[in-house]
Amino acid sequence: MTDRLSRGPTILVADDDPAIRSNLAMLLRAEGYTVREAVDGGEAAEALADPTVAAALLDLKMPKQDGLAVLRGHAERVDEVPVIVVTAYGGSTAAIEAMKLGAYDYVTKPFDLDEVLFTLRRALTQRALVEQIQALSTDPLSNDPDPEEDELVGRSVAMVAVFKAIGLIAGADEPVLILGESGTGKELVANAIHRNSNCAGGPFIKVNCAALSPTLLESELFGHEKGAFTGALARRRGRFEQAHGGTLFLDEIGELGIDLQAKLLRVLQMKSFERVGGEETLSVNVRVVAATNRNLKARVVGGEFREDLYYRLDVVPIVLPPLRERKEDIPLLADYIVRQLSRQHGWPGLALAPDAVEELGRRPWPGNIRELRNVIARAAIVARGRMIRTSDLSSEDLPGLTALTTSSTTLDLRVALAETEQRIIRQALEQSHWNRTQAARLLGISRRQLFDKIRLYGLQH
Repeated sequence: MTDRLSRGPTILVADDDPAIRSNLAMLLRAEGYTVREAVDGGEAAEALADPTVAAALLDLKMPKQDGLAVLRGHAERVDEVPVIVVTAYGGSTAAIEAMKLGAYDYVTKPFDLDEVLFTLRRALTQRALVEQIQALSTDPLSNDPDPEEDELVGRSVAMVAVFKAIGLIAGADEPVLILGESGTGKELVANAIHRNSNCAGGPFIKVNCAALSPTLLESELFGHEKGAFTGALARRRGRFEQAHGGTLFLDEIGELGIDLQAKLLRVLQMKSFERVGGEETLSVNVRVVAATNRNLKARVVGGEFREDLYYRLDVVPIVLPPLRERKEDIPLLADYIVRQLSRQHGWPGLALAPDAVEELGRRPWPGNIRELRNVIARAAIVARGRMIRTSDLSSEDLPGLTALTTSSTTLDLRVALAETEQRIIRQALEQSHWNRTQAARLLGISRRQLFDKIRLYGLQH
Protein backbone atom coordinates (compact mmCIF):
# COMPACT_ATOMS: atom_id res chain seq x y z
CA MET A 1 0.00 0.00 0.00
CA THR A 2 1.47 3.37 -1.01
CA ASP A 3 0.57 6.75 0.43
CA ARG A 4 -0.24 8.91 -2.60
CA LEU A 5 -0.71 12.14 -0.66
CA SER A 6 2.81 12.55 0.77
CA ARG A 7 5.54 13.95 -1.42
CA GLY A 8 8.72 13.09 0.45
CA PRO A 9 11.02 10.16 -0.41
CA THR A 10 9.32 6.77 -0.50
CA ILE A 11 10.21 4.58 2.49
CA LEU A 12 9.41 0.87 2.52
CA VAL A 13 8.12 -0.46 5.84
CA ALA A 14 8.32 -4.29 5.80
CA ASP A 15 6.99 -6.04 8.91
CA ASP A 16 4.46 -8.81 9.39
CA ASP A 17 3.24 -7.30 12.68
CA PRO A 18 0.36 -4.99 11.66
CA ALA A 19 0.66 -2.84 14.79
CA ILE A 20 4.38 -2.14 14.32
CA ARG A 21 3.92 -1.59 10.59
CA SER A 22 1.05 0.82 11.18
CA ASN A 23 2.91 2.80 13.87
CA LEU A 24 6.00 3.16 11.71
CA ALA A 25 3.94 4.19 8.69
CA MET A 26 2.07 6.79 10.75
CA LEU A 27 5.32 8.20 12.13
CA LEU A 28 6.93 8.49 8.69
CA ARG A 29 3.89 10.06 7.07
CA ALA A 30 3.78 12.64 9.86
CA GLU A 31 7.38 13.52 8.95
CA GLY A 32 6.41 14.04 5.31
CA TYR A 33 7.65 10.76 3.85
CA THR A 34 5.76 8.65 1.35
CA VAL A 35 5.26 5.13 2.75
CA ARG A 36 5.00 1.78 1.04
CA GLU A 37 4.11 -1.21 3.22
CA ALA A 38 4.98 -4.91 2.87
CA VAL A 39 3.49 -7.67 5.02
CA ASP A 40 6.03 -10.40 4.19
CA GLY A 41 9.44 -11.03 2.64
CA GLY A 42 8.03 -11.63 -0.83
CA GLU A 43 6.34 -8.22 -0.93
CA ALA A 44 9.45 -6.62 0.56
CA ALA A 45 11.73 -8.05 -2.15
CA GLU A 46 9.32 -6.88 -4.85
CA ALA A 47 9.10 -3.38 -3.36
CA LEU A 48 12.89 -3.03 -3.06
CA ALA A 49 13.15 -3.58 -6.81
CA ASP A 50 10.97 -0.49 -7.36
CA PRO A 51 13.26 2.44 -8.31
CA THR A 52 10.97 4.92 -6.49
CA VAL A 53 11.81 3.39 -3.10
CA ALA A 54 14.54 5.47 -1.40
CA ALA A 55 15.14 3.44 1.77
CA ALA A 56 13.65 0.56 3.75
CA LEU A 57 12.84 -0.48 7.30
CA LEU A 58 13.06 -4.27 7.13
CA ASP A 59 12.01 -6.77 9.80
CA LEU A 60 14.23 -9.86 9.99
CA LYS A 61 11.48 -12.31 10.99
CA MET A 62 8.84 -12.43 8.25
CA PRO A 63 6.86 -15.18 6.49
CA LYS A 64 7.59 -16.42 2.94
CA GLN A 65 11.08 -14.91 2.96
CA ASP A 66 13.02 -13.69 5.98
CA GLY A 67 14.84 -10.38 6.09
CA LEU A 68 18.27 -11.91 5.53
CA ALA A 69 17.10 -13.56 2.32
CA VAL A 70 15.62 -10.26 1.16
CA LEU A 71 18.94 -8.54 1.93
CA ARG A 72 20.91 -11.14 -0.04
CA GLY A 73 18.73 -10.47 -3.06
CA HIS A 74 19.22 -6.73 -2.60
CA ALA A 75 23.01 -6.92 -2.15
CA GLU A 76 23.91 -5.06 -5.36
CA ARG A 77 21.73 -2.05 -4.48
CA VAL A 78 22.35 -1.54 -0.76
CA ASP A 79 24.23 1.70 -1.46
CA GLU A 80 21.48 3.03 -3.71
CA VAL A 81 18.61 1.95 -1.43
CA PRO A 82 19.85 1.70 2.18
CA VAL A 83 18.13 -0.85 4.41
CA ILE A 84 17.64 -0.36 8.14
CA VAL A 85 17.03 -3.70 9.83
CA VAL A 86 14.42 -4.03 12.57
CA THR A 87 15.16 -6.82 15.04
CA ALA A 88 13.91 -7.95 18.42
CA TYR A 89 17.42 -8.92 19.60
CA GLY A 90 20.09 -6.21 19.52
CA GLY A 91 23.03 -8.57 19.88
CA SER A 92 21.68 -11.44 17.81
CA THR A 93 23.66 -13.34 15.22
CA ALA A 94 21.01 -12.40 12.65
CA ALA A 95 21.57 -8.66 13.22
CA ILE A 96 25.33 -9.08 12.80
CA GLU A 97 24.79 -11.09 9.63
CA ALA A 98 22.48 -8.38 8.32
CA MET A 99 25.22 -5.77 8.76
CA LYS A 100 27.66 -8.03 6.91
CA LEU A 101 25.17 -8.25 4.05
CA GLY A 102 25.20 -4.49 3.71
CA ALA A 103 22.38 -3.29 5.98
CA TYR A 104 22.90 0.40 6.75
CA ASP A 105 22.07 0.02 10.45
CA TYR A 106 19.66 -1.75 12.74
CA VAL A 107 17.18 -0.74 15.45
CA THR A 108 15.85 -3.03 18.14
CA LYS A 109 12.29 -3.66 19.24
CA PRO A 110 10.74 -2.00 21.10
CA PHE A 111 12.36 0.89 19.27
CA ASP A 112 12.68 4.56 20.07
CA LEU A 113 10.83 6.56 17.40
CA ASP A 114 13.37 9.39 17.48
CA GLU A 115 16.14 6.85 16.91
CA VAL A 116 14.29 5.46 13.90
CA LEU A 117 13.91 8.92 12.36
CA PHE A 118 17.52 9.87 13.09
CA THR A 119 18.85 6.66 11.54
CA LEU A 120 16.62 7.08 8.50
CA ARG A 121 17.80 10.65 7.90
CA ARG A 122 21.43 9.52 8.03
CA ALA A 123 20.69 6.73 5.57
CA LEU A 124 19.04 9.14 3.14
CA THR A 125 22.00 11.52 3.43
CA GLN A 126 24.35 8.66 2.51
CA ARG A 127 22.09 7.75 -0.44
CA ALA A 128 22.22 11.33 -1.74
CA LEU A 129 26.05 11.26 -1.68
CA VAL A 130 26.15 7.92 -3.50
CA GLU A 131 23.78 9.30 -6.15
CA GLN A 132 26.12 12.24 -6.72
CA ILE A 133 29.01 9.87 -7.37
CA GLN A 134 26.98 7.69 -9.70
CA ALA A 135 25.84 10.74 -11.64
CA LEU A 136 29.41 11.91 -12.08
CA SER A 137 30.60 8.50 -13.22
CA THR A 138 27.77 7.75 -15.65
CA ASP A 139 27.03 11.14 -17.12
CA PRO A 140 29.78 13.60 -16.27
CA LEU A 141 28.79 16.17 -18.89
CA SER A 142 25.36 16.66 -17.35
CA ASN A 143 26.91 17.75 -14.04
CA ASP A 144 29.25 20.57 -14.96
CA PRO A 145 30.97 21.77 -11.80
CA ASP A 146 30.63 25.25 -10.43
CA PRO A 147 34.07 26.72 -11.22
CA GLU A 148 34.02 28.53 -7.88
CA GLU A 149 33.42 25.40 -5.78
CA ASP A 150 35.25 22.08 -5.70
CA GLU A 151 33.47 18.80 -5.01
CA LEU A 152 34.57 15.39 -3.82
CA VAL A 153 34.92 13.11 -6.83
CA GLY A 154 35.53 9.38 -6.91
CA ARG A 155 33.94 5.97 -7.38
CA SER A 156 36.66 3.71 -5.96
CA VAL A 157 35.87 1.44 -3.03
CA ALA A 158 37.97 3.66 -0.76
CA MET A 159 36.11 6.85 -1.73
CA VAL A 160 32.67 5.25 -1.55
CA ALA A 161 33.62 4.30 2.03
CA VAL A 162 34.43 7.97 2.68
CA PHE A 163 31.06 9.06 1.27
CA LYS A 164 29.32 6.49 3.46
CA ALA A 165 31.17 7.79 6.51
CA ILE A 166 30.12 11.36 5.71
CA GLY A 167 26.53 10.20 5.38
CA LEU A 168 26.72 8.44 8.74
CA ILE A 169 28.21 11.29 10.74
CA ALA A 170 26.95 14.45 9.04
CA GLY A 171 23.76 14.57 11.08
CA ALA A 172 25.53 14.19 14.42
CA ASP A 173 27.12 17.07 16.33
CA GLU A 174 30.25 15.27 17.53
CA PRO A 175 33.74 16.43 16.46
CA VAL A 176 35.20 14.83 13.34
CA LEU A 177 38.89 14.19 12.67
CA ILE A 178 39.92 13.97 9.01
CA LEU A 179 43.24 12.22 8.39
CA GLY A 180 45.14 12.12 5.12
CA GLU A 181 48.20 13.19 3.22
CA SER A 182 48.55 16.73 1.92
CA GLY A 183 46.49 17.34 -1.20
CA THR A 184 43.97 14.51 -0.68
CA GLY A 185 40.96 16.82 -0.23
CA LYS A 186 40.49 17.10 3.54
CA GLU A 187 38.87 20.54 3.26
CA LEU A 188 36.41 19.17 0.70
CA VAL A 189 35.38 16.48 3.18
CA ALA A 190 34.87 19.14 5.85
CA ASN A 191 32.71 21.10 3.39
CA ALA A 192 30.64 18.02 2.59
CA ILE A 193 30.10 17.29 6.29
CA HIS A 194 28.91 20.86 6.86
CA ARG A 195 26.60 20.91 3.82
CA ASN A 196 24.91 17.70 4.96
CA SER A 197 24.76 18.55 8.66
CA ASN A 198 22.01 19.94 10.87
CA CYS A 199 23.88 23.27 10.90
CA ALA A 200 24.17 23.53 7.10
CA GLY A 201 22.39 26.90 7.21
CA GLY A 202 25.01 28.30 9.57
CA PRO A 203 28.50 29.60 8.79
CA PHE A 204 31.41 27.42 7.69
CA ILE A 205 34.57 29.01 9.12
CA LYS A 206 38.08 27.80 8.26
CA VAL A 207 41.32 28.27 10.19
CA ASN A 208 44.76 26.99 9.17
CA CYS A 209 46.51 26.26 12.46
CA ALA A 210 49.91 26.10 10.75
CA ALA A 211 49.68 29.54 9.16
CA LEU A 212 49.84 31.69 12.31
CA SER A 213 52.09 32.04 15.35
CA PRO A 214 50.64 30.71 18.64
CA THR A 215 49.87 34.24 19.89
CA LEU A 216 48.09 35.28 16.72
CA LEU A 217 46.30 31.94 16.48
CA GLU A 218 44.86 32.29 19.99
CA SER A 219 43.45 35.68 19.07
CA GLU A 220 42.24 34.32 15.73
CA LEU A 221 40.35 31.48 17.40
CA PHE A 222 39.00 33.16 20.52
CA GLY A 223 39.11 36.87 19.71
CA HIS A 224 40.51 39.59 21.95
CA GLU A 225 39.47 42.61 23.97
CA LYS A 226 40.66 46.12 23.28
CA GLY A 227 44.10 46.64 24.80
CA ALA A 228 44.71 42.93 25.36
CA PHE A 229 48.12 43.31 23.69
CA THR A 230 50.07 45.82 21.65
CA GLY A 231 48.10 46.59 18.52
CA ALA A 232 44.75 45.43 19.92
CA LEU A 233 43.01 48.72 19.17
CA ALA A 234 39.49 47.33 19.32
CA ARG A 235 37.55 44.27 20.45
CA ARG A 236 37.67 41.46 17.88
CA ARG A 237 35.38 38.46 17.57
CA GLY A 238 37.26 35.19 17.13
CA ARG A 239 36.49 32.34 14.76
CA PHE A 240 34.56 30.40 17.40
CA GLU A 241 32.16 33.31 17.78
CA GLN A 242 31.92 33.73 14.01
CA ALA A 243 31.13 30.01 13.62
CA HIS A 244 28.29 30.04 16.18
CA GLY A 245 25.44 27.91 14.84
CA GLY A 246 27.69 26.37 12.20
CA THR A 247 30.96 24.50 11.65
CA LEU A 248 34.54 25.46 12.49
CA PHE A 249 37.15 23.68 10.36
CA LEU A 250 40.56 23.52 12.03
CA ASP A 251 43.05 22.53 9.35
CA GLU A 252 46.50 21.26 10.33
CA ILE A 253 45.34 20.68 13.93
CA GLY A 254 48.56 18.79 14.59
CA GLU A 255 50.48 22.09 14.57
CA LEU A 256 48.48 23.55 17.49
CA GLY A 257 50.64 24.47 20.50
CA ILE A 258 50.17 22.68 23.84
CA ASP A 259 48.73 25.78 25.58
CA LEU A 260 46.14 26.30 22.86
CA GLN A 261 45.32 22.61 22.92
CA ALA A 262 44.17 22.97 26.54
CA LYS A 263 41.94 25.91 25.65
CA LEU A 264 40.50 24.08 22.66
CA LEU A 265 39.74 21.04 24.82
CA ARG A 266 37.79 23.23 27.21
CA VAL A 267 35.68 24.66 24.37
CA LEU A 268 34.92 21.16 23.10
CA GLN A 269 33.89 20.00 26.57
CA MET A 270 32.18 23.10 27.99
CA LYS A 271 31.18 25.01 24.83
CA SER A 272 32.55 28.16 26.44
CA PHE A 273 35.70 30.34 26.48
CA GLU A 274 37.00 33.87 27.15
CA ARG A 275 38.49 36.27 24.65
CA VAL A 276 42.20 37.08 25.03
CA GLY A 277 42.43 39.73 27.74
CA GLY A 278 38.78 39.31 28.65
CA GLU A 279 36.89 38.06 31.70
CA GLU A 280 33.44 37.48 30.20
CA THR A 281 32.70 33.80 29.53
CA LEU A 282 31.11 33.29 26.13
CA SER A 283 29.03 30.27 25.16
CA VAL A 284 28.92 28.96 21.59
CA ASN A 285 27.21 26.19 19.66
CA VAL A 286 29.86 25.11 17.16
CA ARG A 287 30.61 21.78 15.53
CA VAL A 288 34.38 21.29 15.20
CA VAL A 289 35.87 19.43 12.25
CA ALA A 290 39.64 19.05 12.41
CA ALA A 291 42.15 17.78 9.85
CA THR A 292 45.81 16.84 9.82
CA ASN A 293 48.41 15.07 7.70
CA ARG A 294 50.44 14.29 10.82
CA ASN A 295 50.42 11.11 12.89
CA LEU A 296 48.64 12.42 15.98
CA LYS A 297 49.09 9.17 17.90
CA ALA A 298 52.86 9.49 17.50
CA ARG A 299 52.69 13.13 18.61
CA VAL A 300 50.73 12.08 21.69
CA VAL A 301 53.46 9.54 22.54
CA GLY A 302 56.09 12.22 21.99
CA GLY A 303 54.30 14.65 24.32
CA GLU A 304 53.54 17.12 21.51
CA PHE A 305 49.79 16.58 21.49
CA ARG A 306 47.45 16.17 24.45
CA GLU A 307 46.05 12.67 24.77
CA ASP A 308 42.70 13.89 26.13
CA LEU A 309 42.29 16.31 23.21
CA TYR A 310 43.21 13.59 20.73
CA TYR A 311 40.49 11.27 22.00
CA ARG A 312 38.00 14.16 22.12
CA LEU A 313 38.69 14.96 18.45
CA ASP A 314 38.93 11.34 17.36
CA VAL A 315 35.27 10.55 18.13
CA VAL A 316 34.56 10.05 14.43
CA PRO A 317 37.70 9.70 12.25
CA ILE A 318 37.65 9.76 8.46
CA VAL A 319 40.77 8.56 6.64
CA LEU A 320 41.25 9.91 3.12
CA PRO A 321 43.22 7.57 0.84
CA PRO A 322 46.16 8.95 -1.15
CA LEU A 323 45.68 9.14 -4.92
CA ARG A 324 48.12 6.29 -5.53
CA GLU A 325 45.69 3.98 -3.69
CA ARG A 326 42.66 5.04 -5.76
CA LYS A 327 44.09 5.26 -9.27
CA GLU A 328 40.80 4.09 -10.78
CA ASP A 329 39.49 7.55 -9.82
CA ILE A 330 42.11 9.42 -11.86
CA PRO A 331 40.14 9.50 -15.17
CA LEU A 332 37.07 10.84 -13.36
CA LEU A 333 39.10 13.41 -11.42
CA ALA A 334 40.96 14.50 -14.54
CA ASP A 335 37.71 14.95 -16.47
CA TYR A 336 36.25 16.98 -13.59
CA ILE A 337 39.33 19.25 -13.45
CA VAL A 338 39.30 19.75 -17.23
CA ARG A 339 35.66 20.80 -17.18
CA GLN A 340 36.39 23.25 -14.36
CA LEU A 341 39.28 24.81 -16.30
CA SER A 342 37.18 24.92 -19.46
CA ARG A 343 34.49 26.96 -17.74
CA GLN A 344 36.87 29.17 -15.80
CA HIS A 345 38.91 30.22 -18.82
CA GLY A 346 36.46 29.98 -21.71
CA TRP A 347 38.15 27.00 -23.39
CA PRO A 348 35.28 24.99 -24.93
CA GLY A 349 37.70 22.77 -26.84
CA LEU A 350 39.68 21.70 -23.78
CA ALA A 351 39.75 17.91 -23.40
CA LEU A 352 42.09 15.07 -22.46
CA ALA A 353 43.32 12.68 -25.14
CA PRO A 354 43.18 8.97 -24.20
CA ASP A 355 46.97 8.71 -24.19
CA ALA A 356 47.14 11.63 -21.74
CA VAL A 357 44.65 9.95 -19.41
CA GLU A 358 46.76 6.77 -19.52
CA GLU A 359 49.89 8.77 -18.71
CA LEU A 360 48.17 10.39 -15.73
CA GLY A 361 47.24 6.94 -14.46
CA ARG A 362 50.88 5.81 -14.54
CA ARG A 363 52.24 8.58 -12.34
CA PRO A 364 52.75 8.16 -8.54
CA TRP A 365 51.24 11.57 -7.52
CA PRO A 366 53.07 12.22 -4.23
CA GLY A 367 51.21 15.55 -4.09
CA ASN A 368 47.88 13.77 -4.60
CA ILE A 369 44.89 15.61 -6.11
CA ARG A 370 46.50 19.02 -5.68
CA GLU A 371 49.43 17.91 -7.82
CA LEU A 372 47.10 16.33 -10.39
CA ARG A 373 45.16 19.58 -10.66
CA ASN A 374 48.30 21.67 -11.09
CA VAL A 375 49.71 19.35 -13.77
CA ILE A 376 46.46 19.43 -15.78
CA ALA A 377 46.16 23.22 -15.39
CA ARG A 378 49.69 23.68 -16.71
CA ALA A 379 49.07 21.24 -19.57
CA ALA A 380 45.87 23.11 -20.49
CA ILE A 381 47.88 26.29 -20.90
CA VAL A 382 50.53 24.48 -22.96
CA ALA A 383 47.77 23.04 -25.15
CA ARG A 384 46.27 26.54 -25.48
CA GLY A 385 42.88 25.41 -24.38
CA ARG A 386 42.60 22.54 -26.87
CA MET A 387 43.15 18.78 -26.70
CA ILE A 388 45.69 17.88 -24.01
CA ARG A 389 48.09 15.18 -25.20
CA THR A 390 50.84 13.28 -23.41
CA SER A 391 53.48 15.69 -24.67
CA ASP A 392 51.62 18.59 -23.02
CA LEU A 393 52.03 16.91 -19.62
CA SER A 394 55.80 17.33 -19.74
CA SER A 395 57.18 20.21 -17.70
CA GLU A 396 59.83 20.90 -20.38
CA ASP A 397 57.47 22.56 -22.90
CA LEU A 398 57.40 25.94 -21.20
CA PRO A 399 60.35 26.97 -19.04
CA GLY A 400 59.35 28.30 -15.66
CA LEU A 401 56.12 26.32 -15.41
CA THR A 402 57.59 23.46 -13.42
CA ALA A 403 56.60 25.38 -10.29
CA LEU A 404 52.99 24.55 -10.98
CA THR A 405 53.66 20.90 -10.27
CA THR A 406 56.46 21.09 -7.72
CA SER A 407 55.67 24.17 -5.63
CA SER A 408 54.70 24.07 -1.98
CA THR A 409 51.22 23.03 -0.96
CA THR A 410 50.32 26.61 -0.07
CA LEU A 411 50.42 27.64 -3.73
CA ASP A 412 47.17 29.30 -4.79
CA LEU A 413 46.20 27.63 -8.06
CA ARG A 414 44.18 30.59 -9.37
CA VAL A 415 47.09 32.98 -8.76
CA ALA A 416 49.52 30.58 -10.45
CA LEU A 417 47.24 30.15 -13.43
CA ALA A 418 46.70 33.89 -13.77
CA GLU A 419 50.43 34.60 -13.68
CA THR A 420 51.17 31.88 -16.23
CA GLU A 421 48.30 32.92 -18.49
CA GLN A 422 49.47 36.53 -18.44
CA ARG A 423 53.03 35.47 -19.38
CA ILE A 424 51.84 33.30 -22.28
CA ILE A 425 49.48 35.96 -23.63
CA ARG A 426 52.30 38.50 -23.60
CA GLN A 427 54.56 35.99 -25.38
CA ALA A 428 51.92 35.46 -28.11
CA LEU A 429 51.43 39.21 -28.52
CA GLU A 430 55.15 39.84 -28.85
CA GLN A 431 55.57 36.93 -31.27
CA SER A 432 52.82 38.37 -33.47
CA HIS A 433 54.19 41.93 -33.11
CA TRP A 434 51.00 42.82 -31.17
CA ASN A 435 48.73 41.81 -34.02
CA ARG A 436 45.76 40.78 -31.88
CA THR A 437 44.13 38.63 -34.55
CA GLN A 438 47.30 36.59 -35.04
CA ALA A 439 47.91 36.41 -31.29
CA ALA A 440 44.38 35.12 -30.68
CA ARG A 441 44.93 32.47 -33.38
CA LEU A 442 48.21 31.42 -31.74
CA LEU A 443 46.49 31.14 -28.37
CA GLY A 444 43.49 29.28 -29.75
CA ILE A 445 40.99 31.82 -28.37
CA SER A 446 38.71 34.45 -29.93
CA ARG A 447 39.72 38.09 -30.42
CA ARG A 448 37.06 39.07 -27.89
CA GLN A 449 38.56 36.75 -25.29
CA LEU A 450 42.02 38.11 -26.04
CA PHE A 451 40.85 41.73 -25.65
CA ASP A 452 39.23 40.81 -22.32
CA LYS A 453 42.47 39.23 -21.12
CA ILE A 454 44.55 42.23 -22.23
CA ARG A 455 42.25 44.53 -20.24
CA LEU A 456 42.22 42.14 -17.27
CA TYR A 457 46.01 42.01 -17.01
CA GLY A 458 46.65 45.61 -18.14
CA LEU A 459 48.97 44.45 -20.94
CA GLN A 460 50.54 47.23 -23.02
CA HIS A 461 52.79 47.36 -26.07
